[in-house]
Order: sequence, then C-alpha cells, then structure tokens
Amino acid sequence: MEFAALVVAGGGGTRAGAGKPKQLRLIAGVPVLRHSLRLFTDHREIDAVQAVIRPEDLPDYQALSADLPKCLPAAAGGATRQASVHAGLESLVAAAPRFVLVHDAARPFAGSDLIDRAIAAVRKNAAAIPAIPVTDTIKRVDASGKIVANIERNELRAVQTPQAFRFDELLGAHRKAAAEGRSDFTDDAALMEWAGATVTTFEGSTQNIKLTTAEDFVRATAYAASELGDVRTGTGYDVHAFTAGDHVTLGGVSIPHQRALSGHSDADVLLHAMTDAILGAIGDGDIGQHFPPSDTQWRGADSAVFLKFAAEQIRARGGMIAHLNGTLICEAPKIGPHREAMRARIAEICGIELGRVGVQATTNEGLGFIGRSEGIAAMAVATIRLPWGAV
Repeated sequence: MEFAALVVAGGGGTRAGAGKPKQLRLIAGVPVLRHSLRLFTDHREIDAVQAVIRPEDLPDYQALSADLPKCLPAAAGGATRQASVHAGLESLVAAAPRFVLVHDAARPFAGSDLIDRAIAAVRKNAAAIPAIPVTDTIKRVDASGKIVANIERNELRAVQTPQAFRFDELLGAHRKAAAEGRSDFTDDAALMEWAGATVTTFEGSTQNIKLTTAEDFVRATAYAASELGDVRTGTGYDVHAFTAGDHVTLGGVSIPHQRALSGHSDADVLLHAMTDAILGAIGDGDIGQHFPPSDTQWRGADSAVFLKFAAEQIRARGGMIAHLNGTLICEAPKIGPHREAMRARIAEICGIELGRVGVQATTNEGLGFIGRSEGIAAMAVATIRLPWGAV
C-alpha cells in the first residue's frame, strides 16, 4: 500500500454549538465526516481510509460510511488530538502504507487538487503540510489587551490539513512522544519537528475552512449551496388497490385499518411515489426498473429499501435531497395522526433533516375509485441539488 488517509474525528466539537458533535452535523444534508471521508475514498491515489472516532459515535460512523469504499474499521480516539492520531497510526500498522495523509474531519472542503499537492509534496519530502499566507495584520498583546509588538506577517503562514508524512517516520515520532510523556502537540508537523524532522510546506487552499464555531457552519452551508448549484426536480405517482387485511403501511409507518393494500412489496404507495420522484430527478428510470415485480426477492419487501436506494444515488453523485414532499389521496385511514411519524421515518430512510420532508393528505371528495374506497394514490415531488457537471 502506498497512500493511506487518516481522518481524525475524535473530538466533541462543543464550540460549534449544541447538538451532535460537529463531525456528525449536516452540511448540505450530509454529515461533515462523510464529506471528509469522501475526499479520500473518491481519490484515485488513496488506497485506504482510516477514521478515528469517539467510541460512542460508532453507530453513526457505520451508517454514514457503509457504502464508501476503502474505509477500514474505525479506530477509537483518545483524550487529545495527538492521542487520536497515534491510535489511528497504530491501526494502520498491519496495512503498512508508505505514506499517510492526516486530515481533520472538520475540514470537509479540502478538495482533490489539495490532496494532489499533498501527495506530490510528500513524495519529495518526509513531511509536508499545506499552508496559506497570513493576510491580516498580526499584533502581540499582553494580558490586559495592550499591544506590545507588531509581527511581520511576510514569513507567517496559516497551517491546514491534510498533512502528509512518511508513515514509519510519523509513527516513530508518535511512539517516541508517548514514551517520553509528551502530549501537548496540536498538530503532527510540530511533533515531527520536535522529533528532528524537517517539515516543508506546499500551497494550501482558501476554501479549506475548518468548522469550529456556529458561524463557521453558516459559512459552510452557504459555500456548499453554491457548489451544489445544479437544481433538479422529479415527480412520482403510485396507486395500490385495497385487499383483505388489518393494516396499511404508509410513509414507512404501519397504520391499523380494516383492509390492507395489495402490492408485490409492502405496497407503501407513498414511499413508492417518493422513490420515483428522486429517480426521475436524475433520469435514472423508475422503481419498476430497479426492483421489478417479477423478481421474487422483492415480494413483501419493506419499501424503505427502495427509497434508501434512490437517496443513495443522489449521495453517490455528490448531491443532496433539498426537499421531498408527498401527498396521499384517500378517504381512509386518517393521515393527520400519523403525519409526523411518517415525516420522521422518511427523513431517517433518506438520511436528511426532518425539515426537508413534507407529507400532505387529501380525499377525492367521494369521486372515482378513491372516493369509493377501492384504493389509495400518492403523488410526490423531489427537489435535489447536484454539483455542476454531475450526471
């Protein structure tokens, strides 16, 4: 193995505000950590990706990385960033990569060109890190806030990740620091310098922002929206007839009813319409093409499988589901009492925020087959955002 990436996501991210750790919060409908993992799983020269996470975040990590190639089983992080990196390096010993790129999960916009530069730099040097010139005026102040010195900024650089190293040398430096009780290094370049290595820099990226505060997430959301500027819309429609039974499944929720819906799967008319809407937005056929009724493996299947598949096609293209809305048309059962449970289940299946899902209902005013309570119909509209040039 030549190149491995080590993605560090072992912190709590408390400065980013209340809620989940920042690496699990959503940007453009996708967890920050998934954005950062994809930087490397999508890169042609990266052979393996090792994430370092908090043990309590393992279920979230498994869910967000399940379909990503190259990802190794996650390593448990330590009390400090240094300890987390060390743990990740030890997890890579069996793989024995020649080089390792260490990246903070809180930098989801690093870009493939920056990774290219990191790879080129470390092939020439034992240790190389991305850096950008400091453009602000820098001053040194005392404890009271009084300016005591002006700092010449021409020689100053702001350091970023991914930082690139020869694997055995970085591992050796970490082991030496651990043996000597040194745990105060805030980045691997400083640790390598302490161990006696010469660290060089290469051109960083101004878009490679680090998410630390709530304001950073506002900026990141705006940036992601500008990158996902290809907005597309798809529609879906489905209908199922009633048959003998004691419940219906709508929007992924089982609802007691005097009859059931007839269908090859669980006949969830709402999820079927939503699946077609998403697939239609990317021109990828319909539910029958991907899950033909003639295939017995889908008999009685949970329709969540279909909707999840459609949502994964959007993520595979680097896009997001901006909004998904469905309308149920039926005389009974009453949808209102179950609406919020349906929204929550649909959001869970698609991996999007609850606010991006709408569920509505109407009757057919006693008209037609719906008015005669012979079946239920559903319509859906999906709005998705893709990177420019996605297919």
